[in-house]
Amino acid sequence: MVRMKVKVVGIDQNLLIPVVVITDPEEKGFIPILIGPAEAQAIQMELERTGKPPRPLTHDLLKNILDTLHAKVDRIVISDLRDETYYARIYLKTRDGMVDVDARPSDAIALALRANAPIYVAEEVAARAVIQNRAADTDREMEEFRRFLENVSPEDFQKHLKES
Repeated sequence: MVRMKVKVVGIDQNLLIPVVVITDPEEKGFIPILIGPAEAQAIQMELERTGKPPRPLTHDLLKNILDTLHAKVDRIVISDLRDETYYARIYLKTRDGMVDVDARPSDAIALALRANAPIYVAEEVAARAVIQNRAADTDREMEEFRRFLENVSPEDFQKHLKES
């Protein structure tokens, strides 16, 4: 499994549909997942930690129910990708052992954020869906170049030219 984190919630500029972008911890790759407006709002509210609404929203209610039943979200896994649709599983620790429940990725992510549970993507899904972040490579290359420039002197260039 590949550990992921929520990077951002936004609007797909082509489809004008909400999207959640998850990325690996180093932000070398990412997966955009189309979601509904309510789920986008639930994820965004938790990311921004804007405070709790006066009454629990659906994902807050689910977390409250799990807490009342002494069940804990262990992790969520985006487990499959079929016909351009992602599937997820929520893994719960209960008194009777581990239980996993089918869920939409958006609901699973919203719940994971509220429960401070890790988000994973199955290896097979990651192999097919992760988009490599070229900007991260460019940023890393630029940082290396800046470090090089900080440590190089004009004499280094002159020495290299004499050796050539």
